[in-house]
Amino acid sequence: MVDMDGTTETFCPYFHHAIELIGRRWTGAILRAMLRGKTRFSDIGGAIPGLSDRLLSERLKELEAEGVVERLVYPETPVRIEYRLTEKGRALEATVVAVADWAEKWVAHEPAHA
Repeated sequence: MVDMDGTTETFCPYFHHAIELIGRRWTGAILRAMLRGKTRFSDIGGAIPGLSDRLLSERLKELEAEGVVERLVYPETPVRIEYRLTEKGRALEATVVAVADWAEKWVAHEPAHA
C-alpha cells in the first residue's frame, strides 16, 4: 500500500495476514502440491516428505477457513473426500511459482542450515 505522500507504507495488516497464512510451516508445500493437481488427503501428504497427517489436517482446515481450499465430500461407500483450491487459492499460483523460482536461484545452492 502507498501512503498519501507517495511512500510505501511500512506496515500493512492485509500483507501481514497473507504472509503469515502462506508462510506457515508446510503451507507453501501443500499449496504447491495442490496446484500440481493433488486432491486427495493421502496424495497431498504423499507428495510432501516429512509432513504428518495431523499437521496436514490442521493446515487444510486453516486454508479452508480462509477460503483458499474447499473440502468436497462424496457420499459413496466408502465416503470419498477431496480438497481443491478455490479461485482465491488458485490466484496464489503466481506467488508459489515466484517463490519456487527465487528458491532455485538463491536457496538451492546454499549449504543447508541446521
